[in-house]
Amino acid sequence: MFLSIATTHRPATDLGYLLMKHPARVHETEFSFGRATSFFPQAGEERCEAALVLDVDPVALVRGRGESPVEGYVNDRPYAASSFLSVAINRVFRTAMTGTSRDRQALADAAIPLEIEVVPLPAREGPDLVRRLFEPLGWQVSCRSVDDATGEAPYVALRLEGRQRLADALGHLYVLIPVLDEAKHYWVGEDEITKLLEKGGAWLAAHPERELVTRRYLKGRRDLTRSALARLAPEEEAEAEAGPAARPSVEDALEASMRLHDLRLETVTGVLAASGARVVADLGCGEGRLLERLVRDRRFVRLIGLDASVRSLERAARRLRLGQPEGPQADRVSLLHGALTLRDRRWQEAEAVALVEVIEHLDPERLPTLAEVVFGTTRAKTVVVTTPNAEHNVLFTALACGSLRHPDHRFEWTRAEMRSWAAGIEERWGWKAAHSGIGPEQPVHGAPSQMMVFTR
Repeated sequence: MFLSIATTHRPATDLGYLLMKHPARVHETEFSFGRATSFFPQAGEERCEAALVLDVDPVALVRGRGESPVEGYVNDRPYAASSFLSVAINRVFRTAMTGTSRDRQALADAAIPLEIEVVPLPAREGPDLVRRLFEPLGWQVSCRSVDDATGEAPYVALRLEGRQRLADALGHLYVLIPVLDEAKHYWVGEDEITKLLEKGGAWLAAHPERELVTRRYLKGRRDLTRSALARLAPEEEAEAEAGPAARPSVEDALEASMRLHDLRLETVTGVLAASGARVVADLGCGEGRLLERLVRDRRFVRLIGLDASVRSLERAARRLRLGQPEGPQADRVSLLHGALTLRDRRWQEAEAVALVEVIEHLDPERLPTLAEVVFGTTRAKTVVVTTPNAEHNVLFTALACGSLRHPDHRFEWTRAEMRSWAAGIEERWGWKAAHSGIGPEQPVHGAPSQMMVFTR
């Protein structure tokens, strides 16, 4: 089995720091089933490549198991990428998988250009499933068939290209290689749920194929699959317990007196209408309050809402009266379950995109991936982003000093921080950004909410 990881990040040799492997050395690791050898075929300033070759011993696989020679030896276990390779990745690149680097932590936290090859990879359902698993994670996927003696070619040579954190990329491989193979060489128990959540929890919860991935990773064990799926989406369980009459948040109470939420929606609606866009995607649409306003304007011929919470999407469907006689036409509004940080073709037709009070709910290290998806791959000409203005928080007397407006907020930006983030997007992808405030403007601290309108 052969795995190659390469980068053109400069200096590319920093890949050695991330993998905790010296590019000038050959590293060998012994396993009960064989040996893994890691080395660097190329180590230059412009491009660096690390390779992992796993040599599985077919005798070791069947020793002491009482299997017949045919059952033990005539299979693809020693040759095709499988759970053996996942185990090797986790052990050989253990530090890199944690996302930590003693010497290059800033780089470990950053999305860098990566090229990955796996040969041969079992893909008995064909390249389509490979693409369904990897493309939503932001990868450009190339598959070519690897012929076997029967001519049925149940294997592919897989090539992935994209900008990813190295830890995320290794996590994708660790989880999805056994899923494609649909087999594991060891007993699957409760501890496999923990491994799945550790390696895939950050992206799997919103993956379009999360049920398939979870079921196949756990070898079809129904009890384990149900438990894992429940733990992957705890917010949905919490919403179900709270019910629709859950208490309003501190943020709702702070903003109610100035009608800030309504002002945001009115402002964003006006910007989207002025953009001339006919197809609009509301990313992080929640319960559909923005979509409820947009659907009243016949200039918007197609509306798409995306959210990671199934419960919120159900409430949005009720709010919009989808499927009801008085509701919009069936093909005019689509509600999609998914994540902002995953590439998703279902909303790529949008001419304008809105993220209303969304980005502050993401961990800061996930923002580069969101930017890549929203600004780097979209065909949209307008993107509207709103987020709280942290400078204005001192004026909320009910808010403790240093506190955030909502317990789920991961950060709240000053106006300068918002402009700095926008400048990075302008420089990298060629967008133009215009900053403004929403709500009552205060001379020193600005408006309570801020908006950035990106155009190109």
